[in-house]
Amino acid sequence: MTYVVTEACVRCKYTDCVDICPVECFHEGPEFLVINPDICIDCGVCVSECPVSAIYAQDDLPAGQEVFIELNARLAAQWPVIAEAHEPLADAETWAQVSEKRQYLDALQGA
Repeated sequence: MTYVVTEACVRCKYTDCVDICPVECFHEGPEFLVINPDICIDCGVCVSECPVSAIYAQDDLPAGQEVFIELNARLAAQWPVIAEAHEPLADAETWAQVSEKRQYLDALQGA
């Protein structure tokens, strides 16, 4: 089992989870983060650090978020590792209130 970053992270990109991760399994794209399932050690410490509750154990994903399993794996192979936290996106607080953001995820276009 691995942990998966889901739709709630889209256009927020809070990085609180990055500092707590003991194995640097997070990768950063332009509009959200993903977890590399090959690096994640399934410790779960990142879950409680996420201010928008975007991280779930793969087996506990909310309905409709299953596409993010493949998306995390694919994008982790393309995006660089992020090892230190930084400020979220400028309008993260606004986007944190939006529940359905998948259509705003550029990485899903054409997928």
